[in-house]
Amino acid sequence: MNIRMDSKGSDEDLTTLDSLSMCRVLGDVLQPFLRSVSLRVYYSNKQVVNGAALKPSAIAQPPRVQIGGSDMRTFYTLVMVDPDMPSPSNPCLREYLHWLVADIPATTNAKFGKELVCYESPTPTMGIHRVVFVLYQQLGRDTVFPPTFRHHFNTGNFSRQHHLGLPVAALYFNCQREGGSGGRRFT
Repeated sequence: MNIRMDSKGSDEDLTTLDSLSMCRVLGDVLQPFLRSVSLRVYYSNKQVVNGAALKPSAIAQPPRVQIGGSDMRTFYTLVMVDPDMPSPSNPCLREYLHWLVADIPATTNAKFGKELVCYESPTPTMGIHRVVFVLYQQLGRDTVFPPTFRHHFNTGNFSRQHHLGLPVAALYFNCQREGGSGGRRFT
């Protein structure tokens, strides 16, 4: 994968892309992109970092999501998907849409946006699932609409349909059933 960094690129951007690439979020869900806006996700006041392991009980309620930017007249769409439904070895429902919020003004949080698909907490029953947050900049307010179904959602197609372009930020965590243990294996 070739990623070209311009003068705005940073070591943090490379670390984020490396992490997304290693866990195959790049490829399975997203194309390579250059992060241009900060995205912070908190469950129970604990900030989520790429690759964190969270149990379903810790993510039962919607997270607090803070969006960066500098102009409140710029709006963003937040997509939360699980590309490993119903199991990583047979992701026949890929991607499963857990949450969709549009019209989030820059410099605010997801509560200021319009929830198009209500939050559904991930509850994996088999394997370790990747849960991915993707942030897109919208062309304007009221330009994004909800999909018909949660299952077989396609982040790339959704982005093209709503003229969102490449993501401006992304973040993922791993989730498995309460009694599960072990780590994700990459071959």
